[in-house]
Amino acid sequence: MSGITLADWLRAQDDAALVALLRARPDLATPPPADMSVLATRIGTRASIARACEDLDTFTLAVLEALVVEGADAAPVALPTQLLGPDVKPKPLKQAVARLKSLALAWGEDDALSVPPVTREAFGAYPGGLGRRTGQTYDLTGITEGEQRVMQKLAAGPPIGDTKDASRVIPLEKADTPVQRLLARGLLLRRDPGTVELPREIGLALRGERPLGPIQVTEPKPKTSALAQTSVDATGGGEALELVRHVENLIASWSAEPPPVLRTGGLGVRELRKVAKDLDVDERRAALLIELVVGADLAANTEATEPEWVPTTKADVWLAATAEVRWATLANAWLELPRLPALIGRRDEKDKLFNPLADEIRRAQAPRDRRWVLETLAAFPKGTAIANPADLAALLGWRAPRRGGRQRDELVRWTVEEGTAVGVLALGAITAAGRVLLDEGPGHAAKTLGDALPEPLDHVLVQADLTVVAPGRLEPDLADEMALVANVESAGSATVYRISEATVRRALDAGRTADDLRELFTQRSRTPVPQSLSYLIDDAARRHGRLRGGAAGSFLRCDDPVLITEVLAHPEAARLELRRIAPTVIVSPVPLADVLDGLRAAGFAPAAEGPDGQVLDLRPGGRRTTPRQRTARKPASPAVPADERLGELVRLVRAGDRAAATPRGERVAVPGHLGAGPSATLSLLQQAARARRRVLVGFVDSHGTAAQRVIEPHVVGGGVLEGYDHSYGEVLRFPLHRVTSAALVDED
Repeated sequence: MSGITLADWLRAQDDAALVALLRARPDLATPPPADMSVLATRIGTRASIARACEDLDTFTLAVLEALVVEGADAAPVALPTQLLGPDVKPKPLKQAVARLKSLALAWGEDDALSVPPVTREAFGAYPGGLGRRTGQTYDLTGITEGEQRVMQKLAAGPPIGDTKDASRVIPLEKADTPVQRLLARGLLLRRDPGTVELPREIGLALRGERPLGPIQVTEPKPKTSALAQTSVDATGGGEALELVRHVENLIASWSAEPPPVLRTGGLGVRELRKVAKDLDVDERRAALLIELVVGADLAANTEATEPEWVPTTKADVWLAATAEVRWATLANAWLELPRLPALIGRRDEKDKLFNPLADEIRRAQAPRDRRWVLETLAAFPKGTAIANPADLAALLGWRAPRRGGRQRDELVRWTVEEGTAVGVLALGAITAAGRVLLDEGPGHAAKTLGDALPEPLDHVLVQADLTVVAPGRLEPDLADEMALVANVESAGSATVYRISEATVRRALDAGRTADDLRELFTQRSRTPVPQSLSYLIDDAARRHGRLRGGAAGSFLRCDDPVLITEVLAHPEAARLELRRIAPTVIVSPVPLADVLDGLRAAGFAPAAEGPDGQVLDLRPGGRRTTPRQRTARKPASPAVPADERLGELVRLVRAGDRAAATPRGERVAVPGHLGAGPSATLSLLQQAARARRRVLVGFVDSHGTAAQRVIEPHVVGGGVLEGYDHSYGEVLRFPLHRVTSAALVDED
């Protein structure tokens, strides 16, 4: 059966169909094809076919495989209805064929369909699990039970088997084994001395009315539940705030004590466990937090002689932002993270442990697969939850069985778990902020999360046991004060702080006075301030700051000479090189911060003061490194140009087609080593301009792609060729140095 070529079929399609093709398969548009023949060739390349098959659902892929089994890669065939079985109805079959045609994976009429020859390679050596076609008719009567078992096993696929009985073919009367008898009767083909093959005709006969096996025509329906979107957003908002809190603590921890970088890169197991202990989380969450902090460029490898993981200067900007902006930064970093944090703690095929931040967990396809899962959830109505990730994996497995690789089901589960931890998902559904993050980016997502979060509270509840309960999110200034004067004991929808002598002294060291702290709790607590808290503040303040330090290196002063004498008598005084210069003044060459730390460790409670005698906050701000120079991440798949650009590309391809079919007369080519070209080319173009003759011009466009256009030259000179394209009714300008050839068009 004869059929149309792919190039001719493409020429017969309208512009809208070609634009849709290039949108669905963007790799075909880069670089722009010169004409339809080039486009057809590119469509049929192995890599492009494999990429296009990744977007086919299970049923459409089965239809394509059936076409290959029928031999559509070699000659046009009719719709393979018998191969697909009686369960397949005409309507879904026609829809699947239309889908294949829209991707140029098949073309022609339904009774003469063709597929690119290389499509066979996309289904392995034996499409459909069937052997080679022999064109013979086989009689299967009289075969024994053993022979039947051999053929049934090969018919199930693959159609080849290893056997010692194929070393030679012996007559039927001398055959002892089932394989020998089948070879003697011609029911098996001998490929080599150790391999036999079952002919396709026998395989189809043994498979019955469903030659390609059971085919799921429609996608599975996951079990879903309807939730109030407000509940989803509230739960996700709580997770978002918890994520931000943990990252704040991680930055503070690494600011004070940066962990070392392993010689092989990444972070060691000991450091991972330390982060988990410091943040009071499990190691899986700690690993995710570490990956997010580095992925968002809030921490980086110093790349020094002894490299460490140190927060970057971007961390300070992040810490100064609102909670919703901080969350959006982290959520977007996770969405675009080209790594699989879930692999951390696992081992590879060589039993090597995957460490955090190691190169071994880098996966270029991770952002694409992550979006694939989230966009599937976002396509459901708002508030729709899929409780079991296995149902979601089954749905995605049907929609794109060739995407995700061997870990596809695990990737779905990992994405759901991580998305829930990040606050993009909650209760099995996507949050409103997560939906906006996918569609509009982190800026709009931050605003959406801010709208979903409850209004910040301006009060706390002080308890008699020196705990303070924040029944919700606190205003930023109140949250900062509470973080200074108390430690977080437990977090969640309500945060519990614990006040101790050490935390009160920390606030006093930062410049707060006893009156400031009493006023804070009196004005901000909705419950009475317990007397025990007032006693704690007064007692700490009474002893705090009796010693005053300044820079000499540094000095200490005190109105009580007895306390000065007590300090000098302590063994720590010798290490700090303290010496008295007046009854109430001590100096030291040691930096003031070190002197104060040493005296505090010795049991004293000194405070730092400035030139005006006011208390100074000398707490270290933490180490910082410069952010790394981030290179643009190469997308896992080619970017899809705008429809306007694709429409222009289709127009140029059609122009190239017409140029290729244009009869030509005298021709001048520009040798590549002559730069702008010989004078003969200019002469021919100038001659055509004077005679008003059309010229077929070969040139290299701005993308470096060779192309041809038929124009009528008007201006040739000044480094420019300007002419009129009658096909599109427009004036074109070419730099002369890009012209590679010129040929007069023969006119009848």
